Amino acid sequence: MSENNIIKKIFKNKSLLENALIHKSANLKKNNEKLEFLGDRVLGLVLSKKLFDLYPDETEGVLDKRFANLVKKKTCSEVAWSLKLQNLIIIGNKKKKIIKNDEKILSDSCEALIGAIYIDQGFDYVKKFILKAWKRYIDKSHITILDSKTKLQEYSLKKFKKLPTYRVVSSSGPKHNPIYKVSVCLTNTKQFVGIGNSKQEAELNSAKKLLLEEKIL
Repeated sequence: MSENNIIKKIFKNKSLLENALIHKSANLKKNNEKLEFLGDRVLGLVLSKKLFDLYPDETEGVLDKRFANLVKKKTCSEVAWSLKLQNLIIIGNKKKKIIKNDEKILSDSCEALIGAIYIDQGFDYVKKFILKAWKRYIDKSHITILDSKTKLQEYSLKKFKKLPTYRVVSSSGPKHNPIYKVSVCLTNTKQFVGIGNSKQEAELNSAKKLLLEEKIL
């Protein structure tokens, strides 16, 4: 049985599943944004409680970084891909095939699916679903890796007693797949520009570029 069939079999109310997979580019009024809002909170509750139980002696700061790695767009999009949601998501451009790089579409749909499962089956069921879908990421959560933006922030605060300066240079592309260019600089550096499908992704890429070229890493 394919993952798609498994997902379809979860639901008592099939219209909830359908609604969870309609991107706003396909329907401005009936889409998955509200379910995504709910699913984001349900996902956060389940995973934060799991980390709280797994690492009882850990500090809040480290737990927060581990949590961020579990709920970030890239992780959610990878989970969505493993569930084969790319074959079910409805977008406005019917000719477009969703690919792995469509992280925002995949991530949003994954969170919307979680919101729909919560409404349809309740908290205990969606908790089991999340913990199973995220198992390999939870198993690796003991490895705490600081992202480039956090590393740059810590370096700047330590050396200059101030935060890095980020600025949105430009934004383009369709609403469902935007492209942002964001610059960053420190007190003694030129501006470095990063590109991404969200401001956060562009900020991470610009910070990474600065860290590498200034040999801070």
